[in-house]
Amino acid sequence: MSRYEILSPEGLRTDGRRWNEMRRFSPKMATTTAADGSSYIEHGNTKVICSVNGPIEPRASSARNSERATITVDVCFAAFSGTDRKKRGKGDKRVLEMQSALSRTFASTLLTILHPRSEVHISLHILSQDGSILATCVNAATLALVDAGVPMTDYVTACTVASYTNPDESDEPLLDMNSAEEMDLPGITLATVGRNDKISLLQLETKVRLERLEGMMAVGIDGCAKIRQLLDRAVRDHGNEMARMGAL
Repeated sequence: MSRYEILSPEGLRTDGRRWNEMRRFSPKMATTTAADGSSYIEHGNTKVICSVNGPIEPRASSARNSERATITVDVCFAAFSGTDRKKRGKGDKRVLEMQSALSRTFASTLLTILHPRSEVHISLHILSQDGSILATCVNAATLALVDAGVPMTDYVTACTVASYTNPDESDEPLLDMNSAEEMDLPGITLATVGRNDKISLLQLETKVRLERLEGMMAVGIDGCAKIRQLLDRAVRDHGNEMARMGAL
């Protein structure tokens, strides 16, 4: 796909969105009883299941920390999740990078000091890939951690932003990349904590010109705020449903 086909003359993207519009975002929490917390998120055609166990006894003695809880993350791509039918093992470079980024992000947000000598294990399963995978994993993990009751400072929400160059050489950020846009455009994955726009994750998949970065980050922070509202609504709806069931 040529990058000049990303936007139509009317300013619409290939899936009909405008530059600042997100794809359909559908979050659910408490999707299984086999874990302390769980969630399922559909973001466009990207689908992720997350389960959280913890704080629990560390599975490996080397993971034990006498001062705070250890955050461990497992990421698994289903073989049918992408168009190439490629199975990614635990030693896959992309999987390791995602696990490291997610672990660092939540280690700085969870109140791990409240649970020394323990482990919080986050397991993510990608069922379908259509762009913004890392961002969807962040949002799914946040929802599952809330369901598990793991103490944290605030919601951690993430989104992606692409940098598009118009035919007149002007730059335009595109919120929430799909897989076609990720293949053709430089972009960033951005995560913020709560309402204060504190950035907890900033990952560049490709090189981005420095003068474009500030505008992309501003659009990304606004996108994270929108996702935070959707996650908060899902948490409140789930709480109200549990309250109704308890009253019966």
